[in-house]
Amino acid sequence: MSDIKNILDNLNGELKRGTLVMIVLLNTKNQIYGYSLVQTLQTAGIKIDKNTLYPLLRRLEKQELLVSIWDTSENRARKYYQISELGEEVLAQLTQEWSQLNNNISKML
Repeated sequence: MSDIKNILDNLNGELKRGTLVMIVLLNTKNQIYGYSLVQTLQTAGIKIDKNTLYPLLRRLEKQELLVSIWDTSENRARKYYQISELGEEVLAQLTQEWSQLNNNISKML
């Protein structure tokens, strides 16, 4: 029984990793800082560890899919992320691919 659980855990992890970019881009339409993004995703039922999210945010910023600004107006400086114009284009294409894949899988089910 634990073999099945291990297999499913691994497969679910792969599936989640494959969709995280799209999930993050969808949730950065407005400026949001990392911790708030973690909370937003958890509220939506998507568990993500900070050790997974922050490297992903940095990678998406390096790929110019996100832009960031530092807000130092409060006691604690926060880095806010927002989807870029390039990110919007990539998200539109990912969304189209996701929709097509989802429809094809739904037909098989």
